[in-house]
Amino acid sequence: MDARWWAVVVLAAFPSLGAGGETPEAPPESWTQLWFFRFVVNAAGYASFMVPGYLLVKACVFGNEPKASDEVPLAPRTEAAETTPMWQALKLLFCATGLQVSYLTWGVLQERVMTRSYGATATSPGERFTDSQFLVLMNRVLALIVAGLSCVLCKQPRHGAPMYRYSFASLSNVLSSWCQYEALKFVSFPTQVLAKASKVIPVMLMGKLVSRRSYEHWEYLTATLISIGVSMFLLSSGPEPRSSPATTLSGLILLAGYIAFDSFTSNWQDALFAYKMSSVQMMFGVNFFSCLFTVGSLLEQGALLEGTRFMGRHSEFAAHALLLSICSACGQLFIFYTIGQFGAAVFTIIMTLRQAFAILLSCLLYGHTVTVVGGLGVAVVFAALLLRVYARGRLKQRGKKAVPVESPVQKV
Repeated sequence: MDARWWAVVVLAAFPSLGAGGETPEAPPESWTQLWFFRFVVNAAGYASFMVPGYLLVKACVFGNEPKASDEVPLAPRTEAAETTPMWQALKLLFCATGLQVSYLTWGVLQERVMTRSYGATATSPGERFTDSQFLVLMNRVLALIVAGLSCVLCKQPRHGAPMYRYSFASLSNVLSSWCQYEALKFVSFPTQVLAKASKVIPVMLMGKLVSRRSYEHWEYLTATLISIGVSMFLLSSGPEPRSSPATTLSGLILLAGYIAFDSFTSNWQDALFAYKMSSVQMMFGVNFFSCLFTVGSLLEQGALLEGTRFMGRHSEFAAHALLLSICSACGQLFIFYTIGQFGAAVFTIIMTLRQAFAILLSCLLYGHTVTVVGGLGVAVVFAALLLRVYARGRLKQRGKKAVPVESPVQKV
Protein backbone atom coordinates (compact mmCIF):
# COMPACT_ATOMS: atom_id res chain seq x y z
CA MET A 1 0.00 0.00 0.00
CA ASP A 2 1.48 3.35 -1.02
CA ALA A 3 1.94 5.55 2.04
CA ARG A 4 1.44 8.80 0.10
CA TRP A 5 -1.94 7.58 -1.16
CA TRP A 6 -2.91 6.59 2.38
CA ALA A 7 -1.90 10.04 3.63
CA VAL A 8 -4.23 11.66 1.09
CA VAL A 9 -7.10 9.40 2.18
CA VAL A 10 -6.59 10.12 5.88
CA LEU A 11 -6.31 13.87 5.33
CA ALA A 12 -9.43 13.85 3.20
CA ALA A 13 -11.39 12.02 5.89
CA PHE A 14 -9.99 14.10 8.76
CA PRO A 15 -8.79 17.47 7.45
CA SER A 16 -7.84 18.63 10.92
CA LEU A 17 -5.21 15.91 11.34
CA GLY A 18 -2.57 17.74 9.40
CA ALA A 19 -3.60 21.25 10.31
CA GLY A 20 -4.67 23.26 13.28
CA GLY A 21 -3.49 23.10 16.82
CA GLU A 22 0.10 23.98 15.92
CA THR A 23 0.75 25.89 19.14
CA PRO A 24 3.09 23.96 21.44
CA GLU A 25 1.67 22.91 24.76
CA ALA A 26 2.55 25.11 27.68
CA PRO A 27 4.75 23.56 30.37
CA PRO A 28 3.01 21.92 33.33
CA GLU A 29 1.62 24.48 35.78
CA SER A 30 2.27 22.37 38.87
CA TRP A 31 4.10 19.28 39.98
CA THR A 32 0.80 17.36 40.06
CA GLN A 33 0.80 17.43 36.24
CA LEU A 34 4.18 15.73 35.95
CA TRP A 35 4.04 12.31 34.30
CA PHE A 36 5.78 10.58 37.20
CA PHE A 37 3.23 11.87 39.69
CA ARG A 38 0.35 10.76 37.45
CA PHE A 39 1.97 7.34 37.05
CA VAL A 40 2.25 6.90 40.83
CA VAL A 41 -1.36 8.02 41.36
CA ASN A 42 -2.62 5.66 38.66
CA ALA A 43 -0.62 2.74 40.05
CA ALA A 44 -1.94 3.46 43.55
CA GLY A 45 -5.48 3.44 42.18
CA TYR A 46 -4.96 0.07 40.52
CA ALA A 47 -3.41 -1.34 43.70
CA SER A 48 -6.39 -0.23 45.79
CA PHE A 49 -8.53 -2.61 43.73
CA MET A 50 -6.07 -5.34 42.82
CA VAL A 51 -4.47 -6.11 46.18
CA PRO A 52 -7.70 -6.64 48.20
CA GLY A 53 -9.33 -8.46 45.28
CA TYR A 54 -6.34 -10.73 44.76
CA LEU A 55 -6.14 -11.64 48.43
CA LEU A 56 -9.86 -12.39 48.56
CA VAL A 57 -9.99 -14.47 45.38
CA LYS A 58 -6.74 -16.25 46.17
CA ALA A 59 -8.14 -17.24 49.54
CA CYS A 60 -11.28 -18.62 47.87
CA VAL A 61 -9.56 -20.70 45.19
CA PHE A 62 -6.29 -21.61 46.90
CA GLY A 63 -5.49 -25.24 46.30
CA ASN A 64 -8.32 -25.74 43.77
CA GLU A 65 -6.83 -24.30 40.60
CA PRO A 66 -7.01 -26.57 37.59
CA LYS A 67 -3.57 -27.75 36.55
CA ALA A 68 -2.41 -26.28 33.27
CA SER A 69 -0.91 -28.56 30.69
CA ASP A 70 2.79 -28.28 29.89
CA GLU A 71 2.39 -27.34 26.24
CA VAL A 72 0.87 -24.17 24.88
CA PRO A 73 -1.60 -24.98 22.09
CA LEU A 74 -0.97 -23.46 18.71
CA ALA A 75 -3.65 -21.46 16.96
CA PRO A 76 -5.74 -23.58 14.59
CA ARG A 77 -4.71 -23.26 10.98
CA THR A 78 -6.82 -23.75 7.90
CA GLU A 79 -5.02 -26.05 5.49
CA ALA A 80 -4.18 -24.49 2.16
CA ALA A 81 -5.26 -27.63 0.34
CA GLU A 82 -8.88 -27.00 1.27
CA THR A 83 -9.08 -23.86 -0.88
CA THR A 84 -7.74 -22.71 -4.21
CA PRO A 85 -4.56 -20.59 -4.42
CA MET A 86 -6.64 -17.66 -5.69
CA TRP A 87 -8.92 -17.82 -2.65
CA GLN A 88 -5.89 -18.03 -0.35
CA ALA A 89 -4.39 -14.98 -2.07
CA LEU A 90 -7.63 -13.03 -1.63
CA LYS A 91 -7.78 -13.94 2.05
CA LEU A 92 -4.15 -12.86 2.51
CA LEU A 93 -4.90 -9.56 0.76
CA PHE A 94 -7.94 -9.09 3.01
CA CYS A 95 -5.88 -9.73 6.16
CA ALA A 96 -3.00 -7.50 5.08
CA THR A 97 -5.35 -4.68 4.10
CA GLY A 98 -7.34 -4.96 7.32
CA LEU A 99 -4.22 -4.88 9.48
CA GLN A 100 -2.66 -1.99 7.58
CA VAL A 101 -5.82 0.13 7.55
CA SER A 102 -6.63 -0.54 11.22
CA TYR A 103 -3.21 0.16 12.64
CA LEU A 104 -2.09 2.93 10.27
CA THR A 105 -5.29 4.82 11.08
CA TRP A 106 -4.79 4.06 14.77
CA GLY A 107 -1.24 5.44 14.65
CA VAL A 108 -2.25 8.64 12.87
CA LEU A 109 -5.10 9.27 15.31
CA GLN A 110 -2.93 8.47 18.32
CA GLU A 111 -0.42 11.13 17.32
CA ARG A 112 -3.20 13.61 16.54
CA VAL A 113 -4.92 13.15 19.90
CA MET A 114 -1.79 13.33 22.05
CA THR A 115 0.23 16.03 20.27
CA ARG A 116 -2.27 18.54 18.81
CA SER A 117 -4.78 20.97 20.28
CA TYR A 118 -8.56 20.93 19.97
CA GLY A 119 -10.76 23.98 19.54
CA ALA A 120 -7.95 26.19 18.24
CA THR A 121 -9.04 29.47 16.62
CA ALA A 122 -7.36 32.62 15.37
CA THR A 123 -7.56 34.12 18.87
CA SER A 124 -7.29 30.99 21.03
CA PRO A 125 -4.64 28.27 21.03
CA GLY A 126 -7.23 25.67 22.06
CA GLU A 127 -6.57 22.94 24.60
CA ARG A 128 -4.90 19.58 24.53
CA PHE A 129 -6.18 16.32 25.90
CA THR A 130 -3.75 15.16 28.58
CA ASP A 131 -5.38 12.19 30.34
CA SER A 132 -3.86 9.10 28.74
CA GLN A 133 -5.72 6.82 31.14
CA PHE A 134 -9.09 7.94 29.78
CA LEU A 135 -8.01 6.90 26.27
CA VAL A 136 -6.89 3.52 27.62
CA LEU A 137 -10.35 3.06 29.16
CA MET A 138 -12.14 3.86 25.89
CA ASN A 139 -10.00 1.35 24.00
CA ARG A 140 -10.57 -1.37 26.58
CA VAL A 141 -14.34 -0.87 26.84
CA LEU A 142 -14.87 -1.32 23.11
CA ALA A 143 -12.45 -4.26 22.98
CA LEU A 144 -14.35 -5.87 25.89
CA ILE A 145 -17.65 -5.50 24.02
CA VAL A 146 -16.19 -6.97 20.82
CA ALA A 147 -14.61 -9.88 22.69
CA GLY A 148 -17.83 -10.55 24.63
CA LEU A 149 -19.90 -10.66 21.45
CA SER A 150 -17.36 -12.98 19.85
CA CYS A 151 -17.52 -15.33 22.85
CA VAL A 152 -21.32 -15.39 22.67
CA LEU A 153 -21.67 -15.76 18.90
CA CYS A 154 -18.76 -18.14 18.26
CA LYS A 155 -18.17 -21.49 19.94
CA GLN A 156 -15.34 -21.31 22.47
CA PRO A 157 -13.46 -24.02 24.39
CA ARG A 158 -14.40 -24.64 27.99
CA HIS A 159 -12.83 -22.00 30.20
CA GLY A 160 -10.62 -23.37 32.97
CA ALA A 161 -8.25 -20.56 34.01
CA PRO A 162 -8.83 -18.81 37.37
CA MET A 163 -10.18 -15.36 36.55
CA TYR A 164 -7.82 -13.55 38.90
CA ARG A 165 -4.84 -14.65 36.79
CA TYR A 166 -5.96 -12.26 34.05
CA SER A 167 -5.50 -9.33 36.42
CA PHE A 168 -1.69 -9.52 36.23
CA ALA A 169 -1.68 -9.25 32.44
CA SER A 170 -4.37 -6.56 32.66
CA LEU A 171 -2.33 -4.44 35.06
CA SER A 172 0.84 -4.63 32.98
CA ASN A 173 -1.16 -4.04 29.78
CA VAL A 174 -2.86 -0.92 31.17
CA LEU A 175 0.47 0.47 32.38
CA SER A 176 2.16 -0.25 29.03
CA SER A 177 -0.66 1.46 27.12
CA TRP A 178 -0.52 4.47 29.47
CA CYS A 179 3.25 4.78 28.96
CA GLN A 180 2.74 4.50 25.20
CA TYR A 181 0.25 7.37 25.05
CA GLU A 182 2.13 9.49 27.59
CA ALA A 183 5.44 9.06 25.73
CA LEU A 184 4.07 10.92 22.71
CA LYS A 185 4.19 14.10 24.80
CA PHE A 186 7.98 13.75 24.96
CA VAL A 187 9.09 11.86 21.83
CA SER A 188 8.12 11.85 18.18
CA PHE A 189 5.93 9.11 16.74
CA PRO A 190 8.72 7.61 14.55
CA THR A 191 10.87 7.27 17.67
CA GLN A 192 8.02 5.49 19.43
CA VAL A 193 7.54 3.07 16.52
CA LEU A 194 11.23 2.14 16.50
CA ALA A 195 11.14 1.64 20.25
CA LYS A 196 8.28 -0.84 19.76
CA ALA A 197 10.31 -2.66 17.11
CA SER A 198 13.20 -3.01 19.56
CA LYS A 199 11.08 -4.67 22.24
CA VAL A 200 12.37 -8.03 20.96
CA ILE A 201 15.28 -7.53 23.38
CA PRO A 202 13.28 -7.13 26.63
CA VAL A 203 10.88 -9.85 25.43
CA MET A 204 13.85 -12.23 25.30
CA LEU A 205 14.97 -11.10 28.76
CA MET A 206 11.46 -11.56 30.17
CA GLY A 207 11.27 -14.94 28.44
CA LYS A 208 14.34 -16.07 30.34
CA LEU A 209 13.06 -14.72 33.65
CA VAL A 210 9.34 -15.60 33.41
CA SER A 211 9.24 -18.63 31.08
CA ARG A 212 12.85 -19.89 31.44
CA ARG A 213 13.34 -20.03 27.68
CA SER A 214 16.59 -20.49 25.79
CA TYR A 215 17.43 -18.67 22.57
CA GLU A 216 19.52 -19.36 19.47
CA HIS A 217 22.64 -17.41 18.50
CA TRP A 218 20.89 -15.77 15.55
CA GLU A 219 18.29 -14.32 17.90
CA TYR A 220 20.98 -12.56 19.92
CA LEU A 221 22.54 -11.34 16.65
CA THR A 222 19.30 -9.81 15.37
CA ALA A 223 18.62 -8.27 18.80
CA THR A 224 22.05 -6.61 18.62
CA LEU A 225 21.35 -5.31 15.10
CA ILE A 226 18.05 -3.85 16.30
CA SER A 227 19.84 -2.07 19.15
CA ILE A 228 22.40 -0.63 16.74
CA GLY A 229 19.70 0.57 14.33
CA VAL A 230 17.67 2.25 17.06
CA SER A 231 20.80 3.94 18.41
CA MET A 232 21.65 5.27 14.94
CA PHE A 233 18.16 6.73 14.62
CA LEU A 234 18.07 8.33 18.07
CA LEU A 235 21.56 9.84 17.80
CA SER A 236 20.96 11.42 14.38
CA SER A 237 17.60 13.13 14.77
CA GLY A 238 16.91 16.02 12.40
CA PRO A 239 15.09 19.29 13.10
CA GLU A 240 11.48 18.85 14.17
CA PRO A 241 8.52 21.20 13.59
CA ARG A 242 7.56 23.44 16.51
CA SER A 243 4.48 21.41 17.35
CA SER A 244 6.38 18.11 17.55
CA PRO A 245 7.93 17.06 20.86
CA ALA A 246 11.68 16.67 21.06
CA THR A 247 13.04 13.40 22.39
CA THR A 248 13.72 13.86 26.10
CA LEU A 249 14.88 11.70 28.99
CA SER A 250 11.28 11.50 30.26
CA GLY A 251 10.17 10.18 26.87
CA LEU A 252 12.88 7.52 26.83
CA ILE A 253 11.96 6.43 30.37
CA LEU A 254 8.31 6.13 29.39
CA LEU A 255 9.23 4.11 26.29
CA ALA A 256 11.36 1.83 28.44
CA GLY A 257 8.38 1.42 30.78
CA TYR A 258 6.12 0.60 27.84
CA ILE A 259 8.53 -2.04 26.53
CA ALA A 260 9.07 -3.62 29.96
CA PHE A 261 5.35 -3.81 30.83
CA ASP A 262 4.42 -5.05 27.35
CA SER A 263 7.12 -7.74 27.48
CA PHE A 264 5.75 -8.99 30.80
CA THR A 265 2.21 -8.98 29.33
CA SER A 266 3.26 -11.15 26.37
CA ASN A 267 5.06 -13.72 28.50
CA TRP A 268 2.28 -13.88 31.11
CA GLN A 269 -0.30 -14.41 28.37
CA ASP A 270 1.82 -17.21 26.92
CA ALA A 271 1.67 -18.91 30.31
CA LEU A 272 -2.11 -18.40 30.49
CA PHE A 273 -2.61 -20.07 27.12
CA ALA A 274 -1.55 -23.32 28.81
CA TYR A 275 -5.15 -23.45 30.10
CA LYS A 276 -6.29 -24.23 26.52
CA MET A 277 -8.27 -21.01 26.12
CA SER A 278 -8.95 -19.21 22.85
CA SER A 279 -7.48 -15.84 21.89
CA VAL A 280 -10.92 -14.23 22.18
CA GLN A 281 -11.32 -15.56 25.73
CA MET A 282 -7.91 -14.11 26.57
CA MET A 283 -8.97 -10.80 25.03
CA PHE A 284 -12.16 -10.75 27.11
CA GLY A 285 -10.47 -11.65 30.40
CA VAL A 286 -7.66 -9.11 30.06
CA ASN A 287 -9.96 -6.29 28.97
CA PHE A 288 -12.47 -7.07 31.72
CA PHE A 289 -9.93 -6.41 34.45
CA SER A 290 -8.43 -3.50 32.49
CA CYS A 291 -11.82 -1.79 32.52
CA LEU A 292 -12.18 -2.38 36.27
CA PHE A 293 -8.74 -0.93 36.99
CA THR A 294 -9.07 2.15 34.79
CA VAL A 295 -12.64 2.99 35.81
CA GLY A 296 -11.76 2.64 39.49
CA SER A 297 -8.64 4.77 39.18
CA LEU A 298 -10.41 7.48 37.17
CA LEU A 299 -13.26 7.62 39.68
CA GLU A 300 -10.85 7.91 42.61
CA GLN A 301 -9.06 10.80 40.88
CA GLY A 302 -12.27 12.46 39.69
CA ALA A 303 -10.89 12.32 36.14
CA LEU A 304 -13.67 10.28 34.53
CA LEU A 305 -16.07 13.20 34.55
CA GLU A 306 -13.41 15.60 33.27
CA GLY A 307 -12.62 13.33 30.33
CA THR A 308 -16.33 13.10 29.51
CA ARG A 309 -16.62 16.89 29.68
CA PHE A 310 -13.68 17.27 27.29
CA MET A 311 -15.49 15.03 24.83
CA GLY A 312 -18.57 17.22 25.21
CA ARG A 313 -16.59 20.40 24.55
CA HIS A 314 -14.81 18.97 21.51
CA SER A 315 -16.88 16.71 19.29
CA GLU A 316 -13.85 16.27 17.04
CA PHE A 317 -11.96 14.65 19.91
CA ALA A 318 -14.93 12.38 20.61
CA ALA A 319 -14.88 11.21 16.98
CA HIS A 320 -11.13 10.65 17.05
CA ALA A 321 -11.27 8.71 20.34
CA LEU A 322 -14.13 6.53 19.10
CA LEU A 323 -12.38 5.74 15.83
CA LEU A 324 -9.17 5.06 17.75
CA SER A 325 -11.01 2.46 19.84
CA ILE A 326 -12.69 0.92 16.79
CA CYS A 327 -9.35 0.53 15.02
CA SER A 328 -7.86 -1.06 18.14
CA ALA A 329 -10.67 -3.62 18.49
CA CYS A 330 -10.85 -4.44 14.76
CA GLY A 331 -7.08 -4.77 14.64
CA GLN A 332 -7.26 -7.40 17.38
CA LEU A 333 -9.73 -9.46 15.36
CA PHE A 334 -7.57 -9.18 12.24
CA ILE A 335 -4.59 -10.37 14.29
CA PHE A 336 -6.42 -13.51 15.43
CA TYR A 337 -7.78 -14.29 11.96
CA THR A 338 -4.43 -13.73 10.20
CA ILE A 339 -2.48 -15.95 12.58
CA GLY A 340 -5.20 -18.61 12.42
CA GLN A 341 -5.16 -18.66 8.61
CA PHE A 342 -1.50 -18.04 7.72
CA GLY A 343 0.57 -18.42 10.89
CA ALA A 344 2.72 -16.10 12.98
CA ALA A 345 5.46 -15.65 10.36
CA VAL A 346 3.16 -14.07 7.77
CA PHE A 347 1.56 -11.93 10.48
CA THR A 348 4.98 -10.70 11.64
CA ILE A 349 5.96 -9.69 8.10
CA ILE A 350 2.73 -7.74 7.64
CA MET A 351 3.14 -5.93 10.96
CA THR A 352 6.80 -5.16 10.27
CA LEU A 353 5.81 -3.52 6.99
CA ARG A 354 3.06 -1.68 8.87
CA GLN A 355 5.65 -0.15 11.21
CA ALA A 356 7.68 1.09 8.25
CA PHE A 357 4.57 2.58 6.63
CA ALA A 358 3.61 4.18 9.96
CA ILE A 359 6.93 6.05 10.16
CA LEU A 360 6.61 7.25 6.55
CA LEU A 361 2.99 8.27 7.05
CA SER A 362 3.80 10.21 10.21
CA CYS A 363 6.60 12.06 8.43
CA LEU A 364 4.25 12.98 5.57
CA LEU A 365 1.38 14.15 7.78
CA TYR A 366 3.20 15.81 10.67
CA GLY A 367 6.46 17.00 9.13
CA HIS A 368 8.97 14.80 10.99
CA THR A 369 12.44 14.76 9.45
CA VAL A 370 14.77 11.76 9.21
CA THR A 371 18.48 12.17 8.43
CA VAL A 372 20.46 9.83 6.18
CA VAL A 373 22.03 8.10 9.18
CA GLY A 374 18.63 7.87 10.85
CA GLY A 375 17.18 6.34 7.68
CA LEU A 376 19.96 3.76 7.65
CA GLY A 377 19.17 2.98 11.28
CA VAL A 378 15.52 2.40 10.40
CA ALA A 379 16.59 0.11 7.54
CA VAL A 380 18.86 -1.88 9.88
CA VAL A 381 16.00 -2.38 12.37
CA PHE A 382 13.51 -3.65 9.81
CA ALA A 383 16.14 -5.78 8.05
CA ALA A 384 16.88 -7.45 11.40
CA LEU A 385 13.17 -8.06 12.02
CA LEU A 386 12.74 -9.68 8.59
CA LEU A 387 15.90 -11.73 9.21
CA ARG A 388 14.29 -13.09 12.38
CA VAL A 389 11.25 -14.20 10.39
CA TYR A 390 13.46 -15.86 7.74
CA ALA A 391 15.60 -17.67 10.32
CA ARG A 392 12.52 -18.88 12.20
CA GLY A 393 11.08 -20.22 8.95
CA ARG A 394 14.30 -22.07 8.14
CA LEU A 395 14.28 -23.70 11.56
CA LYS A 396 10.71 -24.84 11.02
CA GLN A 397 11.60 -26.34 7.63
CA ARG A 398 14.44 -28.31 9.20
CA GLY A 399 12.07 -29.72 11.78
CA LYS A 400 13.58 -27.91 14.73
CA LYS A 401 11.43 -26.41 17.43
CA ALA A 402 11.33 -22.67 16.84
CA VAL A 403 11.09 -20.29 19.75
CA PRO A 404 7.47 -19.15 20.10
CA VAL A 405 6.74 -15.59 19.08
CA GLU A 406 5.35 -13.25 21.67
CA SER A 407 1.62 -13.38 22.25
CA PRO A 408 -0.35 -11.39 19.66
CA VAL A 409 -3.00 -10.35 22.14
CA GLN A 410 -3.17 -6.71 23.28
CA LYS A 411 -0.76 -5.23 20.77
CA VAL A 412 -2.44 -1.86 21.09
